[in-house]
Amino acid sequence: MSFRALVVPEDPTNDRYILKPLVETMLDTLGKPHAKVDVLSSPRISGYSNAKQLLVDRLLEQYCDREVILFLPDSDLRDRTAEFSRLGEEARRHGAKLICCAAVPEVEAWLLAGHVDKLSFAWSDLRAHPTLKQSIFEPFLAQYGDPRRPGGGRDLLMRETLRNYAGLVARCAELGHLESEIQGLLS
Repeated sequence: MSFRALVVPEDPTNDRYILKPLVETMLDTLGKPHAKVDVLSSPRISGYSNAKQLLVDRLLEQYCDREVILFLPDSDLRDRTAEFSRLGEEARRHGAKLICCAAVPEVEAWLLAGHVDKLSFAWSDLRAHPTLKQSIFEPFLAQYGDPRRPGGGRDLLMRETLRNYAGLVARCAELGHLESEIQGLLS
């Protein structure tokens, strides 16, 4: 039986083009090259609070048969540690294996990590930017993406980022932590 992972984003519409290839690459790196990674698309999620509530109300129970459920929201520059701890307790009550990791400041930063040479922002400034998606990512996507593709070309840009997976993890410490947690689950 292959390793099955469910990714719960706070907005699957575009985040799936970043998160699915990222998690597939991470699992491949961790020795699970044939893992089946699904990004939750139904029920429709809209935002962090909605995703968190759906996890508690039904997803942890509904998907407790998965080897791991990954909740990968934006941090929005907030410390989500206490909330993630409560979600972890709830997952254990359902017999589910949940790992939470907030993207700093948003999921789009993980894609941008592979394109720092094209950005006019220092990486440290980008990671602390309160409106990264609107101010930095959307203009970047307009310039380097492909509006004819689903997700506006996020899939292709993320593939480019993942060519240097180690560099991505080095730039985004939270991904190193996520990788360690998954490795612990696999051990």
